[in-house]
Amino acid sequence: MDLTKDELATYLDHTNLKPDATKEQIQKTCEEAKEFNTAAVCVNAYWASFVAERLAETKIKTCVVVGFPLGATTTEAKVAEAESAMKKGADEIDMVINIGELLSGDNEAVEGDIVAVANAVHAKDKLLKVIIETSFLDEEKIVQACQLAESAKADFVKTSTGFSSAGAKIADVRLMRETVGDRLGVKASGGIHSFEEATAMIDAGASRLGVSATAKILEGNK
Repeated sequence: MDLTKDELATYLDHTNLKPDATKEQIQKTCEEAKEFNTAAVCVNAYWASFVAERLAETKIKTCVVVGFPLGATTTEAKVAEAESAMKKGADEIDMVINIGELLSGDNEAVEGDIVAVANAVHAKDKLLKVIIETSFLDEEKIVQACQLAESAKADFVKTSTGFSSAGAKIADVRLMRETVGDRLGVKASGGIHSFEEATAMIDAGASRLGVSATAKILEGNK
């Protein structure tokens, strides 16, 4: 896809999920997002209100991760995290599925986990993205995870946390898009560091990209 810098920026969730991120660094993330007019700023829950306040006069969304990065917290904890984040200004929630239960074949547990968070998020008219952590999954499990997310009424499926052994791959993004069609969004996240890599993910079917290298990707391009 032939996109301009400004067009590509609208696909980006400008992300800072580093455990050692300082207030000054989160501030810089917000300023960069405003400079480039990205879709969202994605942060850990502690920074939700800080980010929401700094984006208040813009159309940029505040995105907060839940059950991050392992997905192995209880459903009750994920719901509480999501509700707290939204109370503090989050517009979008990116939750990690229960990866172990998916690999164990307990699809009911996986779907129930997503349903509970989806219900909480949609009760506030917010948006839910479901991180399936593709680096742990074969093609069959990627398809299953996407189907469960769709059945649970999620709004997006997302490839990765960026904290596992690998991030987004073109083949996985393409498979996810083939599975959910145009019914859900697909977010590619992890390991996207250039304009070319970003547009390749969009060509494969991604409708949102999670990136920390926003400035590197956009500066000096079209």
